[in-house]
Amino acid sequence: MVLKDFMPHPSLQAFIRCYRIVHLKFDGNDAPSCKPYTPRPEHCLAFYPHDRERVDFTHRQGSVRNVPVALVGQAMSVTHRFVTGNFMVVQMLFQPGGLFRLTGMPAFEINNSYLEADVVFSKEVHLVNEAFYHARNYVEIVQIANAFVARLVAKGVKDEHPADSVGQWMLGNPVVSLDVLARKSFLCPRQFERKFRERTGINPRLFARLVRFDRAFREKNLHPNRDWKTISFDCNYYDYQHLTHDYRDFTGLKPTDFHQLEDRAPERRFGLAEHYYETQVV
Repeated sequence: MVLKDFMPHPSLQAFIRCYRIVHLKFDGNDAPSCKPYTPRPEHCLAFYPHDRERVDFTHRQGSVRNVPVALVGQAMSVTHRFVTGNFMVVQMLFQPGGLFRLTGMPAFEINNSYLEADVVFSKEVHLVNEAFYHARNYVEIVQIANAFVARLVAKGVKDEHPADSVGQWMLGNPVVSLDVLARKSFLCPRQFERKFRERTGINPRLFARLVRFDRAFREKNLHPNRDWKTISFDCNYYDYQHLTHDYRDFTGLKPTDFHQLEDRAPERRFGLAEHYYETQVV
C-alpha cells in the first residue's frame, strides 16, 4: 500500500508540482471507506486505473461517481470521498498557474468542480489511464505521467507570468502583504489580483489562507501529539482562535472535531497519512 509523492522530470516542474500515487486494497466485503478531503491550494488531474471513488460535496447537494479521469478545480470546502476494492489514484498536482499555461482556460471557471477530464483535455487521458492500469510498478507510472505531460507541453503552452512564480513562492511564504506580492510580480495590486485569479482560480489573500490552513492540517497529521497552540504558532496564525476560524470556514468543524474524522480516513488502516509534500517526494 502506498501514499507517496514523486517528482516530475525537471523539464516539467514549471507545470507539475508532483505526482501523488495512492494505492489501497480493501477486502471485498468492506463497506466503502470515507476520506474527508480538505481544500488545498491546488488543481489536480486525477486518474483512476482500477476501482474509482464516489465524491459527495458539502458546498452543494449532489455527488459524482465512476469518473475514470477527473479534473479537480480549486476547492473551498471539504468533499467526502468514498473508496473501496482495489483503489488507486494517480494525481498530477499542478503548480500555481500550471493548468492555465497548459490549457489557456481561466482557472476560476472550474472552482469547486470535479469534471470528466476529457472535457478539457483530449480523449488521450483515457489511454494514459489504461497505461497506468498495465504499469508494472510505481516508477513506470511516473514515466508514463512524464511522457503525457511532455506531450501536453509540446502542443504549446501559455507564457509564464510573474504571478505564477509568485504563487509558487507563496506555497512556502503565505504571510506576506498584497503590496509585497504585487511588487514581486511587477504589477500594481489590482492587476496582480486579476492575473493571479485568472491563473490560480482565487485571489491571493484566499490562496494564502489555504496555504496556511493546509500547512496546519499536514502539521497535525505529521505530529498528531503536538498541541494546537504550538501548531498555530508554527503555521503563522495569531492564535488558536485564528486557526479555528479557518478550520470552520474550510471544513465546517473545529480542528479537533475534524481530525477525529481524518483519523478514520481509509489510508489510516494501512498506517499511512497525508503530510508535507517535501517529506514524501522521491
